[in-house]
Parts: sequence; structure tokens; C-alpha cells
Amino acid sequence: MSRTHMPIRRVEEYRDPDPMPRDVWPATLPPVRQLLDEGLDLDPVTVFVGDNGVGKSTLIEAIALRFGMSPEGGSTLANHSTRPSESDLWEHIVLRRDFGAPRGGFFLRAETMHGFFTYLEDHPNHSRPEPVFHERSHGEAFLDFVIDRAQWPGLWILDEPESALSFSGCLTLIALLRSIVDSGVGQVVLSTHSPVLAAFPGATIHEVGEWGFRRTEWEDLDLVRNQRSFLESPERYLRHLE
Repeated sequence: MSRTHMPIRRVEEYRDPDPMPRDVWPATLPPVRQLLDEGLDLDPVTVFVGDNGVGKSTLIEAIALRFGMSPEGGSTLANHSTRPSESDLWEHIVLRRDFGAPRGGFFLRAETMHGFFTYLEDHPNHSRPEPVFHERSHGEAFLDFVIDRAQWPGLWILDEPESALSFSGCLTLIALLRSIVDSGVGQVVLSTHSPVLAAFPGATIHEVGEWGFRRTEWEDLDLVRNQRSFLESPERYLRHLE
């Protein structure tokens, strides 16, 4: 994958006038503190994998907000918001971009897509009719949205999209996003619990946890090892639930 024309090349702390206090949430989360201390280089496809609550969604949410996207999903032109709950990390970071890279993009959060689709219905684009997403299933609507916007270059940020998708839907999403990246002016930042999405060809994977974040190969992810072990012998895990 080419590194040219990426909307975001690097994420760093914005230290003017003051750095973010390290003893205040979310800087108390190891991956957030590491981002502020060391910065983070992004690639054409960057995947964050980790358990619930470790901070991976906090990272990509801040990147999306700093890029100019709505915290509940949408494009850089949307202003959809119902109940603000995001951290102020985005106010303390700066995004370094490639010269000539697109400034548009989309932020997709599976748990807020229903509200975002309602926002689109309430603010229709009269010059460009689009699908009525509420008439589709959750997963179908999610994929329809990506298909409908796939020809637009820019940054795609997705937070745990597998919650809306089946196994085959995850494979379809990879194919759609890969076509966007292969155009040379698209970039993907993805947070996931899915070993399928984490296997995105050519992606740089960061495993997020109490250590912060570390670059990891797919086959070495705890997520992959644990799910592989479960599928080989589910009774070893399920007997502990009794």
C-alpha cells in the first residue's frame, strides 16, 4: 500500500499553550498517555485491537473529532450530536497530513448509526438522492452507506463496525475499504474486536492494553489466540460459567 496522499500521517500532542495533564482522564489511560508522550504514525490502514475499556475507542474518537467529524458519526460536513460524552483529548492533539491529501472523510460508529441515518433523513441532499437506510437491516444499511460513499476519497474511521455485521458482512466491508485505500487517496483507521476485520490485508495492527499500544502481527494477537482456542474446544470455557 502506498503512503502517499494520506489524510493523516501522524498524531501528536498539541502542547501550546499547555500539555494535557497526565493525572486526569483520559490521559490516565496507558494508550492515551503513550500517544501524548510519543505520538503515533498512521499507515494507509491502521487497526486497533483490545479489550473493552482499554482506550482504543477513545483514541480514534479523538482523531475523528480533531479531523472535524461528528462524535456520533458522519462526515466532516455533518453536525449530528444528541448527547455529548466524548473526552477532550481531541483538543490536545494535532494531526500531521500529507501534502495534497483529501480533507474529507467519514466516522462510523455502529452503536449510533440509527441516529445518524435519522439525521440524514432530516437533512437530505436534494442534489444527490441516496438510499433510505432505515428501510434496510442494521448490517445492510451499514454496508449500503459505505457503498454509497465509497467513491469519495478521504479518511474512513470506524469504531467496532463488526457489531452491525455478520461474518460475510465483515468480509464485504474489508473489500469495500480496500478499494478505497487502493485508490491512493483513501485511508482507514479501525477499532475492532473481530479477528476477521483485524486480518485486513496490509494493515498495521496495534494491540491496545494496560501497556499502552504496541505493534503486533495478526497471529500474535490475544484476540486471535483466544478465539482460536475457544473454537477448538468451547467446553473448556463454557464449563466455567456454570
